[in-house]
Amino acid sequence: MAATSAKPTARTEPRWPAMLALLAIGGLRFALPEALSWGPDWLLLGILAILAIPTVLTHRRGLNTLNRILGIVTSAIVTLDMVFSLGLLIAALPKHKESPIALLQSAAALWIANILVFASWYWRLDGGGPHQRELRGVHSDGAFLFPQMTLTPETRRAMGEDTWSPGFVDYLFLAFNTSTAFSPTDVPVLSRWAKVLMMIQSLISLATVALLAARAVNIL
Repeated sequence: MAATSAKPTARTEPRWPAMLALLAIGGLRFALPEALSWGPDWLLLGILAILAIPTVLTHRRGLNTLNRILGIVTSAIVTLDMVFSLGLLIAALPKHKESPIALLQSAAALWIANILVFASWYWRLDGGGPHQRELRGVHSDGAFLFPQMTLTPETRRAMGEDTWSPGFVDYLFLAFNTSTAFSPTDVPVLSRWAKVLMMIQSLISLATVALLAARAVNIL
């Protein structure tokens, strides 16, 4: 009698790296001058901390639809805040109201925030999100073609990757490459929504790097 292949066991994907990344975005806001952000410095971090409570509770209680909605709302808030601050930074550049050091510090903070924001989006949306990836047990279909997805099942088992699924660090690496090399490097992009997001991220990164370069030249 032929043995039947066992279904991959669903593994729990840790949520704390994504939560930590969002809180880090709120912390980066303290690096911005008052004129380049809306409200007090602690406002975004306070909003994220408040939203983190129902997000954690809905995840633990299995309210996956509500948890996904809360996650998308949280990611949308940090994205809008980052884009708003970047717009103020671009507008402030020709006015010379902020010191060169303050502008450099703000551009660097927004560049890092850009990586964290889009890593959160990729992690939250790819393959239906972390919950759907957990249910499948092994990641074989999504918006990005990770190298592990191209391996045969036999090779995966031999490498101990038969239940491999991307985690937040994988998406953070993808977002970092997009902001530095303006391309996904070793991870081809398959979905249109992912291509649009990566174009937006690259555009934000290019604008921020251009600001850094322009201000550095002026300083020198």
